[in-house]
Amino acid sequence: MANLTINVNGKDHTVDVAEDTPILWVLRDHLKLVGTKYGCGIAQCGACTIHLDGKAARSCSLPVVAATGKKITTIEGLSEDGSHPVQQAWIEHDVAQCGYCQAGQIMTASALLNENKNPSDAQIVEAMNGNICRCGTYTRIRAAVKTAAKNA
Repeated sequence: MANLTINVNGKDHTVDVAEDTPILWVLRDHLKLVGTKYGCGIAQCGACTIHLDGKAARSCSLPVVAATGKKITTIEGLSEDGSHPVQQAWIEHDVAQCGYCQAGQIMTASALLNENKNPSDAQIVEAMNGNICRCGTYTRIRAAVKTAAKNA
């Protein structure tokens, strides 16, 4: 076990965990930030997506030691009141059905828009590829990303 300091949603936290503990479990079990979801455990479904220094990262397979000295943003830190343009576009397009994958989808979409303010349809598809939605809301997801790009 090690005392590690990580910055999550703008605040430093010291956690006493093994260095190879996936960030997902530190967020959920130690910091009680449960918006980031466990899906597959092998970084293939996207439900666990967070931002690591502004870029999308799969937290289920990323050891916490890899996040020390970096800024972690979770869905809870994207905006306090749901006013982030991607969150607003998700509501406008009624994207969520069951909602389980949506935090990861939103985090991936917002990371895309951080890097590319006006992505093409192909760029949206490429960036969102690997974020699985069992409800099949992919058409609404693409539309919401396009709306968010206009409103960001």
